[in-house]
Amino acid sequence: MKKLRLDKYLADMQAGTRSQVKQMIRKGRVAINGAAVRMPEQKVDTEQDVVTLDGEPVGYTRMEYWMLNKPQGVVSATEDRTQQTVLSLLPDTARKDLFPVGRLDKDTEGLLLITNDGALAHGLLSPKRHVDKRYLAVVTGKPGAREQELFAEGLDIGDEKKTLPAKLELKSTPLPEAETAGKHMSAGAQIPAGGSVVEITIQEGRYHQVKRMFEAVGMRVEYLKRLSMGPLVLDTALEPGQARRLTEEELFALRELYE
Repeated sequence: MKKLRLDKYLADMQAGTRSQVKQMIRKGRVAINGAAVRMPEQKVDTEQDVVTLDGEPVGYTRMEYWMLNKPQGVVSATEDRTQQTVLSLLPDTARKDLFPVGRLDKDTEGLLLITNDGALAHGLLSPKRHVDKRYLAVVTGKPGAREQELFAEGLDIGDEKKTLPAKLELKSTPLPEAETAGKHMSAGAQIPAGGSVVEITIQEGRYHQVKRMFEAVGMRVEYLKRLSMGPLVLDTALEPGQARRLTEEELFALRELYE
């Protein structure tokens, strides 16, 4: 059982700002279990009490989970004074205490989980859990069996330790039209002359890790998109910049990783 002040309860559920909901309460527009309440400090049992605003129920959701197809040019942060953040792409109805789970570089696209569930975020990001993160990349050059071996062995990218073993999978170039249009590459992504399309699976989240790994083998990443994180796979119906709530099945699969 968790009790909250009535004004915080309503503000959390986007009924208005804290000052706005206080005015609503004082005007008698809010009721708890059918009885009008005029005190913003009134405590609400989030699991038992029924709160209504102008006669309409306002249910309390403590945790939210969103899948975002992050576009290029947006930063993975909760706030930034000069640049657009991923939180600005969520609907206005989303809670205001959400944060991205991990980061994607500003010029990297694809799957980003946004939530206010700190335990789940910690479980997914913990180095001890070795959660797979799969990316599609367009790179200069033609990686082959040797590069696959180097990625599998771990690479020196200038940190104290080599990277954990990674899986490098070579794709056909160009990709089949169906994959290019929907499953993988975003519209407008270009494959440079002599370049290649690959998939790489890593189990860490070091700074610019994928880019630095290819630099270590003499190649450059021209385009990067995250396709999956653990069991969570980017919904191909989401256009860049679009988000949706996780399904119960997706949430159950994520929780299995750390429970």
